[in-house]
Amino acid sequence: MKITAALCTLTALLSSLAAAQTFSPDTEKSRIESSQLTAKFGPVPKPTAGIQFGGVMKALSNEYWQLLRSGYLKGASKYGVKVDAQAPSNESDQIGQLSMMNTMIGKGYKALLVSPQSDVNLLPGIARAGKTSLVINVNDAVAPTAQHFVGNIQYDNGVSVAQYLLKTFPKGGQVAVIEGQAGVYAAKQRTLGFKTTLAKNPALKIVASVPADWDRQKAFTTARDLLRRYPNLTAFYCNNDTMALGVVEAVKASKRLGKTLVFGTDGINAAYDSIKKGELTGTVDSFPSLTGEVAVEVAVRLLAGQKLPRVVATPQALVMKNTVAKYELFKK
Repeated sequence: MKITAALCTLTALLSSLAAAQTFSPDTEKSRIESSQLTAKFGPVPKPTAGIQFGGVMKALSNEYWQLLRSGYLKGASKYGVKVDAQAPSNESDQIGQLSMMNTMIGKGYKALLVSPQSDVNLLPGIARAGKTSLVINVNDAVAPTAQHFVGNIQYDNGVSVAQYLLKTFPKGGQVAVIEGQAGVYAAKQRTLGFKTTLAKNPALKIVASVPADWDRQKAFTTARDLLRRYPNLTAFYCNNDTMALGVVEAVKASKRLGKTLVFGTDGINAAYDSIKKGELTGTVDSFPSLTGEVAVEVAVRLLAGQKLPRVVATPQALVMKNTVAKYELFKK
């Protein structure tokens, strides 16, 4: 029995990896903007009484996932369902995250909203869920065998920061990228969008592109070392806000605050606070609370039999000091 189960898991992994070569939420043609759901499909149907969903996030130690969880709970209250939202203690406990998902499958939850720690670690759980649970991949890493994806266009995240730098520094400069976990879809796409767009001005040179695994301390150490090597660095682009806040500390320690710009990603409250203080230059807010609400809405619609596009794209925006007050309204 154990050998059979292992073979099934291996088969699922191999087929999923093959699917990963062709599925990209950023380029998927079967897509709709979340703001257009009601216009195209009508009001959200009333779900069956007592229906329960499972939410499997990456780690509640990162404020982004706390905000996503709050979105799940808001969506649950709004649409009349219950959501059991959980996460491991850190963003590298891939086995623990899969175990949480398996437990939820065993409880018979009708839908599972999953944000994998890597592109492969939850694939066995998705295979096991089979026809018993609807599986929706919610942002970040991409599990290609999930039936639907809800989240941001990750490529555009990097594009927005690069466009700002192109406009602000037409004469060029030195730029560094602090990447997320190597191999994760969101990190790859954010970095790709940034690099491809920045290449329009060869004078803006990327002198380093280094993963810091979504970790604040690693980002601090990496940025400190880079600032010693490139003391006139123009800007850092970071794949999430946690790392960006670590980079800000390195910039401050190097007495480069206001000279070396720092951009993050996610739009966590700590990033907004840092922007208002004049430390973090900006963040690409992906509105995680709203994303959580949309994911619950999508699950309710699908379980009611609506045929939605495979990808439901949620909004994002580059937030800086001159626009922070405007976008704070979305957090209330």
